[in-house]
Amino acid sequence: MQIDITFRRMDPSDALRNYLTDKMGRIRKFLARPSHAHVVLTSERFRNKADITLTLNNGLFVKGVDTSDDMYFSIDQALTRIEKQLRKYKEKIQSHKPAPAPALMLTDHTLEADLDTDFIDDDLEPAAEENQKVAVPESPRKIVSSSEISVEPMDVNSALMQLELQNSHFFLFVNAQTKTLNVVYRREDGAFGVIETNR
Repeated sequence: MQIDITFRRMDPSDALRNYLTDKMGRIRKFLARPSHAHVVLTSERFRNKADITLTLNNGLFVKGVDTSDDMYFSIDQALTRIEKQLRKYKEKIQSHKPAPAPALMLTDHTLEADLDTDFIDDDLEPAAEENQKVAVPESPRKIVSSSEISVEPMDVNSALMQLELQNSHFFLFVNAQTKTLNVVYRREDGAFGVIETNR
C-alpha cells in the first residue's frame, strides 16, 4: 500500500511516519487489492488532527478523522473508524465494481474564511455607542482555490455506503437509474435522506 503523509503546521517526524506505517497494517487484512492512503497530520496549539483517506482500486473512498491533544491517539482513533467501516462493508467493498458510465465533472470552490473575529458584548456596551453603530455592507467572499471533483453514477444503496465510508454528512452522486444528480445526507434524527434534482 502506498502511503503519502503531509505534515501541516508541524515539523516532519520520522517517529510519527514509522508509527503510522506500522499501524496501517491493521487495515491491510481487509483489502484484497493494493490501495493508496493519503494522510494529513495537522498540529495547532493543543489540537492534533489525523485525517486519513483510503482510496481503493475499485473507486471507493474510506475516510477516518480524529482530533485530540495527542497525535498518536488521533492516528489510532482515525484508523479505528476506518477499520469499523471496512468490517461493516467488507463483502460489499470486495464485490463493488466501478460504474461503466462516465462520471460527471463538477468544480469545487473553497471560499475564504471569515477573518472578522472581533466580538462585542452588546450587554456591556454603552447605549451611546450602540446608537452610533453603522451597518457595513457585507462583501462577497473570495474564492481562494478550486478543484474538479468526479461525481460517479451509482444506486442509492451504494451512495449510502460511500456516505458512511467517508464519514461525511452528505454525498453527491449521479443516480444510475434516473441519470440525475442526487444527494444523500444524514438527518438529525439519525435517519438518511435523499435529495433528487431534475438535472
